[in-house]
Amino acid sequence: MDKYAKRKYILGAIFVLVALIFIFRLFSLQVLDSSYKQYATKNVLRKVINYPARGLIYDRNGELLVYNKAAYDLLVTPREVSAFDTTQLCSILKIEKNVLVEELRKAKKYSRYKPSVIVKQLSPEMYAMLQEKLYKYPGFFVQTRTLREYAHPIAAHMLGYVGEVNQSQINKDPYYEQGDYIGITGIERAYEKELRGHKGVNFFLVDVHNRLKGAYNDGNSDTAAVLGNNLTTTIDAKLQAYCELLMQNKRGAVVAIEPKTGEILCFYSGPDYDANLLVGRERSKNYQMLLNDTLKPLTNRAISAAYSPGSTFKTLNALIALEEGAITENTSVTCYGKASSPIRCTHNHESPIRLQGGIRESCNPYFWNTFKSTINKYPTAEEGYNNWREHILSFGLGQTLGTEFYGESAGNIPQSSYYDRFFGKKRWNALTVRSLSIGQGEIIVTPLQMANMVSVIANRGYYIDPHIVKSVTDPENEVHPLEFARKDAMVHPEYFEPVIDGMLQVVDQTNTRYTAHVEGIEICGKTGTIQNSHGSDHSAFIAFAPKDNPQIAIAAYVENGVWGARYAAPIASLMIEKYLNDSIGAPNRIALEKKMIEANLLNPNQPK
Repeated sequence: MDKYAKRKYILGAIFVLVALIFIFRLFSLQVLDSSYKQYATKNVLRKVINYPARGLIYDRNGELLVYNKAAYDLLVTPREVSAFDTTQLCSILKIEKNVLVEELRKAKKYSRYKPSVIVKQLSPEMYAMLQEKLYKYPGFFVQTRTLREYAHPIAAHMLGYVGEVNQSQINKDPYYEQGDYIGITGIERAYEKELRGHKGVNFFLVDVHNRLKGAYNDGNSDTAAVLGNNLTTTIDAKLQAYCELLMQNKRGAVVAIEPKTGEILCFYSGPDYDANLLVGRERSKNYQMLLNDTLKPLTNRAISAAYSPGSTFKTLNALIALEEGAITENTSVTCYGKASSPIRCTHNHESPIRLQGGIRESCNPYFWNTFKSTINKYPTAEEGYNNWREHILSFGLGQTLGTEFYGESAGNIPQSSYYDRFFGKKRWNALTVRSLSIGQGEIIVTPLQMANMVSVIANRGYYIDPHIVKSVTDPENEVHPLEFARKDAMVHPEYFEPVIDGMLQVVDQTNTRYTAHVEGIEICGKTGTIQNSHGSDHSAFIAFAPKDNPQIAIAAYVENGVWGARYAAPIASLMIEKYLNDSIGAPNRIALEKKMIEANLLNPNQPK
């Protein structure tokens, strides 16, 4: 009996302990925990995301380029919705009834318990009207957020735009949730993590009439949003705006770089668009309009256009030949007889001609013979070509130049294996690929790469990775300068001077003097005419200035611009003059400026 008595006491003790636990838990839930008391009085706890303002973006001189403006999203939690006047709500929101019904259906499908955005980006005026009547619409509430505003209608391709995240982006980064915004292109994309800041959360109590009753837990459960970092770009807003004025009604691209730092002063692709079109409730409609535009304004030609370099490439062929000892600056070539074949000269000039004259006159036979000597210096064409190609790559061609440039093309400097496949192993030579000597054939470059290439020439042998952002400033106002790598070209500094002298002569010669010469500024440049099988040839020009201690290097491409000196050279030289002198001085330059501004190459009826 003692044995059973002990078990009885043990079982009794267990029951008493369990009963005490239940009693204590019920007491805790009903008396000690105030949150349940709040639910018991039919209050609802609402979680509201506190979106941080994205960082501001400035130009190199402190000019504000991108800022924020207040906007409001209307959200709904389907399980809290009861009957309401749909007609009145649609009237306030300025949407059709069927749109509201469809958005409610989507919200229920997503979740009956989680809030979903019904109408995005309400204006402050619409929000004020809605706020007065929001108590009539149980389950609906407004969440504050900010939208981007672009201070000037410039640099759309460089700045980029912001859009709503998709599911793929949400899967990649748990920071994002449905309805969040993210940088889609340009700086907004490249520096998304710096610009976005960190979201906070506020918890509120609302009654059965959807009215705010105050902060939950006295605000102790809230977390503050952290503002995004501000960016200072390398762009000169005045120069950018001037470029866009000169390039209006034209297709093409212009990139200008400060050679010693790699800082991009101007980054233009045209036709362009106003980035403000991709902000607000009209964004989707405007995006489709831009996407369907036959002029392709969303295409960033500065980093993705497939251009041949044309005669601008002759400067690089000359530098490689000098480095390889295939020529000297005194090497002369005749434009007549055997030397002029298979690529004939298109200019009437003295013959024979030496290096500086060859660059000045853009003499095709000179650079074909230069290229041939460079390749034939090696035992086989393949070895000679591979060595030539390595030199080309060291100038930044045939590769992407930076992580800032989403959608950047690497261009194309063909590998020798390409010609092996096309012609057969050991069945090709310098003659077979002769078009490369004058910047045609399979070579593909971008305007950014060509601006970088002329920066190498200006620096006499090196470049700093080209970049658009100069520094990041955190919310505590501490500035963090960014550092970028230096790259050395495979050409020694002493070989640049004769090529630069030739480029100086280009700008001072008769054909180019009117369009590119600026009194008091030594501009070193090279024109290019790019063959185009679909219409008028393209106009290209590369340049830097001043000759000594260069402050700006530039590459300009104008599609269907006929030849290099006609549009690209004057546009580039006007920009150089504007940047260095802050104004256009001589009457003939003012007349040239007017001509460039008024030229409309998009109009097929206007003479080119």
